[in-house]
Amino acid sequence: MLSSFPTFLPFLLFAFVAAITPGPTNILVLSNSARFGLFAAVPIIFGACASAAILVLLVGAGAGSSLTRWPVLQAVMQWVGVAWLSYLAWQIFRAPVSAINARNEQTRLGLLGAAGLQWINPKTWMMALAVVSVFAGVGEDRLLHVLYLSLAFFLVSLPCLGAWALLGVGSSRWLRSPRAMQGFNRCMALLLLVSAWSSMLA
Repeated sequence: MLSSFPTFLPFLLFAFVAAITPGPTNILVLSNSARFGLFAAVPIIFGACASAAILVLLVGAGAGSSLTRWPVLQAVMQWVGVAWLSYLAWQIFRAPVSAINARNEQTRLGLLGAAGLQWINPKTWMMALAVVSVFAGVGEDRLLHVLYLSLAFFLVSLPCLGAWALLGVGSSRWLRSPRAMQGFNRCMALLLLVSAWSSMLA
């Protein structure tokens, strides 16, 4: 396969860097696993990874061209995504310590929320467009290459986000006191807010 798909190995490095570096999804995985445990982060990880991989597949099939043709649609998606992330940050920031210790379901993102975040995030669409344009190549095998890229992105991003979940679980041992948990909560909320709004300033 590599002889007919020379950009596949460089793509694996790109996918690893894209998935492991901090971003809104990584921060949400870290926050939820620290507050609710490892299993609470699993739906977020699966939903985000599957949704991003499907976006790569759809963009490779031509669905992403409308985003580049209609800048108004891109702007609307960006504002909706930032508004949603800001709301999630506020929910995390204001969550009472008792609700965190009780593992309240209210501030969890969940599978559908994580998947939906990718669909309204123009940065994810732009990443998918870059993946297809740089790594898929041209010719009769292009759609097959897009399928490989989509599957590879899913498989690479799973352990990357899983590492963030384990980091969150590991940090929970230092969050035994209500004050420490509240400080962590607010720090994660501010990081999420900065991560979300930095896309508007880029």
